[in-house]
Amino acid sequence: MLPNHSSLVIAEQFGTLESLFPGRIDLGIGRAPGTDGLTAQALGRDARNINQHFPRQIFELQNYFSEDNSSAQVRAIPGEGQNIPIYTLGSSTDSAYLAAEMGLPYAFAGHFAPEMMREAFYIYRENFQPSEYLDESYIIACVNGIAAETDDEAKSLATTLYQAFLNIIRNDRKPFPAPSTDMDNIWSPMEKAAILQKLKYSFIGDAESIENQIKEFQDTFHVDELMITSHIYSQKAKLRSYEILKTAVNNLNQVVAI
Repeated sequence: MLPNHSSLVIAEQFGTLESLFPGRIDLGIGRAPGTDGLTAQALGRDARNINQHFPRQIFELQNYFSEDNSSAQVRAIPGEGQNIPIYTLGSSTDSAYLAAEMGLPYAFAGHFAPEMMREAFYIYRENFQPSEYLDESYIIACVNGIAAETDDEAKSLATTLYQAFLNIIRNDRKPFPAPSTDMDNIWSPMEKAAILQKLKYSFIGDAESIENQIKEFQDTFHVDELMITSHIYSQKAKLRSYEILKTAVNNLNQVVAI
């Protein structure tokens, strides 16, 4: 969340990571606070200037990473001259316009903000301008994925995800809860409807179900990459879920980032 930070600090931090793990670091940048209003205020954000300053911050980052900055008075060490891919993050159409204008790859937060995803992808593709960083549009769809040996087991694991979103709605932040045997005793009908809408793009089921769901999704959106997050209580079940998801994607000849 770039407006929460100094561009110079981010350049040096990610430059350090790239120095430690060459070729393994991507930098995703968004303009949202990523938190509640009080915390955003504590971070010193000024909502009046963010839309104006955010593009400038991206240019600053690109400049700090550039070898051409070697003669500048302010330099990012480490960071300077490192090829760290920058991705624009978004959950609305504003970010789609910006990513297209700057010729950067675009990652959309469909795992919690599905309402504008279709429109955002259309805007990004229609307005994309090639840049020195990217010749053609490149889209990452962020979605939820919960896979298990059976559909019933996956649906049971998914109740942790539902409860996590319920806690956000109720402003009751706490660690992921264990799966529930009866969600109807936990959420109200209105809460259920709101949560299921927010989790519209969630792949839940066994290997065959997951494969079918991903294929249907890809037939609709034609994304370049999937980024899958799994709110699963058990670490063992989470690792197994990622294995099943990866196999399903490989079977469909897609690319997945987990």
